[in-house]
Amino acid sequence: MANDGEATSNLFEIAFEPPPSGSRRSAQSVYTQLRAAILDGRLVAGSKLPVERQSAIFFGVSRNTVARAYAKLAIEGLVQPRQGSGTYVAPKQSRSSRERFPARHTPDPRLNAQWSRPELLQALNFWHDSSRASVPSAAAFLDFRPALVDPRLFPFDLFRRVSAKQLRRMELKPPAFKSPQGNQGHYPLRAAIATHVGISRAVVCEPDDVLVTAGAQQAFDVLARVLVTPGVTTVAIEDPGYPPMRAAFLAAGAKIVPVPVDAEGLVVEALPTPVQIVCVCPSHQFPLGVSMSASRRAALLGFARKHGAVIVEDDYDGEFRYDGTPLQALRSTATADDVFYVGTFSKCMLPALRLGFIVAPQWAMPALTMAKNCLDWHCPTLTQMAVARFIAEGHLARHVRKLRDVYKKRRDLVEAILRTDFPAELSPMQSHYGMHVAAFATQAKRLQRVTSRLLESNVHLHTFERYFFGTPTSEGLVFGYGAVDLNGIEQGLKALRRAL
Repeated sequence: MANDGEATSNLFEIAFEPPPSGSRRSAQSVYTQLRAAILDGRLVAGSKLPVERQSAIFFGVSRNTVARAYAKLAIEGLVQPRQGSGTYVAPKQSRSSRERFPARHTPDPRLNAQWSRPELLQALNFWHDSSRASVPSAAAFLDFRPALVDPRLFPFDLFRRVSAKQLRRMELKPPAFKSPQGNQGHYPLRAAIATHVGISRAVVCEPDDVLVTAGAQQAFDVLARVLVTPGVTTVAIEDPGYPPMRAAFLAAGAKIVPVPVDAEGLVVEALPTPVQIVCVCPSHQFPLGVSMSASRRAALLGFARKHGAVIVEDDYDGEFRYDGTPLQALRSTATADDVFYVGTFSKCMLPALRLGFIVAPQWAMPALTMAKNCLDWHCPTLTQMAVARFIAEGHLARHVRKLRDVYKKRRDLVEAILRTDFPAELSPMQSHYGMHVAAFATQAKRLQRVTSRLLESNVHLHTFERYFFGTPTSEGLVFGYGAVDLNGIEQGLKALRRAL
């Protein structure tokens, strides 16, 4: 086994000018050069400096000379000696994002101006809350934001065993190198996805109809790259809707047109013409939670056929149905040429997996695959293999059934408390699917002030306002229960009662 000096010799690659032989300023020379490397970032925080006994190899000076240089750096707080381990570059004082990225009144002309559009920045800052106050670290953080999951519910031990088997399989039979060009994703995963969406969402497709992506967000980005002609293509979005989805189309240069949503879903009669793309969440609209009625579904599909438009169907949490009759996805055998179905494993498994998929018409698959390959060739093979086996062995189906039971109890509790404790302020929307409940304000209130006050109490809650692209036409609150247990729901709604 290599000793510390040998290990460091393979990593310490800082250009160093040895002091002249016999110089009385050797320690100062070592100190000055190391100090400059630390301050300008060539030696990053946590980097290990060569051990003193290897001083002649790295610095061309004696051990005592290096010891004096290290001691002077330590006095300034630039390095930290660790007993029995060595000397390391000390952590830098953290700087605020304002200091690291100074604000400019006008975008730098070297940047594509598309990425400085305020509506794009606003959409991508959807999850950010700059107003969050400092709270005691011991305080429970109750996060009612929608689309979050509770990682405590995930069977990590089981997934670890499945992953280990796939890693062992790769070790015993290393995958042969093949050109990643034309890679739609790991075939067993695409086959597992086709089976999963067929059973859980009645989506009829084959493995060749599936493109594996790095989450739903990359799916939206790939679709926007392929379907949008900058400055020409018009995209209709639900308003209110999911801001990061529209961000992908904004970034591609699409003309965005907001379309209202009512109790039956997207108002098809309000769709503009011409329009090339219509983005919808028909099963569980985000964020209002309504399900698109059968008549609206038929009208939307008829509109797409009549006007030559395509539909992007975002089915982000469609696996979680609690009551009512099952709703079939818009994508079917009859509509396969018109509908792009986007799904994700972020809700039914873990967001950290960064896996999603598109079920696409065959006429679009070559272009979608090319766009995906331009981004990253393909998603990590080991993760794809593990998720494929997790689905094929029935673990995902069992996990989803467990989550349905847990989330149904949470939904029922949220609705019961809202109806009992907030009858004069909030009217919850009936929700048969998903991981959140939306409640309309029955009278005008400054809900943004209410949520800011809740944030100071470590309760995170969103208003309708942040989901609108156009002028907000309604007020209300969105109660995500994916990451909050029953006790947390009771605590959070008590805090809301006090804030109101």
